[in-house]
Amino acid sequence: MVTTCPFNIMIKRLVLFALLLNAMMGWSSAILIPMDAESQSDHLKAYGIAFWVLDQGEEIQWLLNFRGGAFVLPNGELIAKECQLRGVSFEVISESKLSNILETIESPSQNSAAVLLEKAPKIAVYSPDGKQPWDDAVTLVLTYAEIPYTIIYDHEVLSDGLAEYDWLHLHHEDFTGQYGKFYRAYRSEPWYIQQKKDAEALAQSVGFSKVSEEKLAVAQKVKEYVIGGGFMFAMCSATDSFDIALSAEGLDICEPMFDGDGTTPNYQNKLDYTQTFAFKDFLLERNPDVYEFSSIDTTQKRQTPKDLDYFSLMEFSAKWDPIPTMLCQNHTALIKGFMGQTTAFNSKNVKSEVLVLGRQEVNQEARYIHGIKGKGFFTFYGGHDPEDYAHRVGDQKTELALHPNSPGYRLILNNVLFPAARKEKQKT
Repeated sequence: MVTTCPFNIMIKRLVLFALLLNAMMGWSSAILIPMDAESQSDHLKAYGIAFWVLDQGEEIQWLLNFRGGAFVLPNGELIAKECQLRGVSFEVISESKLSNILETIESPSQNSAAVLLEKAPKIAVYSPDGKQPWDDAVTLVLTYAEIPYTIIYDHEVLSDGLAEYDWLHLHHEDFTGQYGKFYRAYRSEPWYIQQKKDAEALAQSVGFSKVSEEKLAVAQKVKEYVIGGGFMFAMCSATDSFDIALSAEGLDICEPMFDGDGTTPNYQNKLDYTQTFAFKDFLLERNPDVYEFSSIDTTQKRQTPKDLDYFSLMEFSAKWDPIPTMLCQNHTALIKGFMGQTTAFNSKNVKSEVLVLGRQEVNQEARYIHGIKGKGFFTFYGGHDPEDYAHRVGDQKTELALHPNSPGYRLILNNVLFPAARKEKQKT
């Protein structure tokens, strides 16, 4: 991570705190949305309230490491009513209590900080046609939290449509052109055959002869978007397949059943790891019958039983490292593990400059990672669905109304709000 001189950071913090107090002391009272385990009835919808208030043109405060990452909103009848309608717990606090909270948070003895959220980010979800909201954890939780988003896909990305958005999520995509490595188990299934035909037709419609080439072009557009200042979030196979595609530019790593011809000789030794976001030195799985992309993923190596499968969030300094602190806000530091095509990342394949936010020590897994690319940021989150341990093709959808306090889903929503933070707070 890029660091700034502590003295300069302290000066900026004092200026920001003065501005914050000046802006908020005009309130005779405020609404505090607690995010600790004991006080909040629906953590996920609380993020939706925060987003809704930002979308009304109001600024709010995110109190890092205070009551689970509480939000402070301007007091008003409409906001209070919206909290009640959505089942979100809130407290009305006086000006003096707000002042005391802010002063406590800014005390050098406390690992806490107040971050100003200024504007609701415009959200894009990269997802193919026909996918339902419950097919992907991000669209599922955005829908549940009532946070608006726009579905885009290859045509929009390739025509530079990403410039319209502040935050991008990559659906569980396979950017390598190997159709998710579902060949062995599902090659005779009608849905697999149709998806392959659709992908080939889409590639040809935008001028590519192969799906792998077209998906690489999409990945490169996303890379440009992040380098230019965008925020990108990805889960499951969209994480490692994205980096694999970038590393294999100019190479054919697809076996004949995927693209109709042979591979580049000795392609493993020709991969360019300097082009990737997060991963290095990985070995590709070239057997088309193996449901795996590379050594990055630990799914087939892990031995942890379900009842012992948890990962821990790392602790950061809220004052000196506000970005990772924002991304790790939760009412617990211990998160239930969950599987996916890409469940977790082999620590040996994670680049040294990438920050590990969540780790499973037993298997030496990185479950949740974050990094800077150019002027932008990316976050990779292993697994498919935080409340469905071993999600399989055809499984029933998750009902988030049964999991309104899901710590695993909170990590996704932390990322959604991250671009709303005052830009000075994002220079870590």
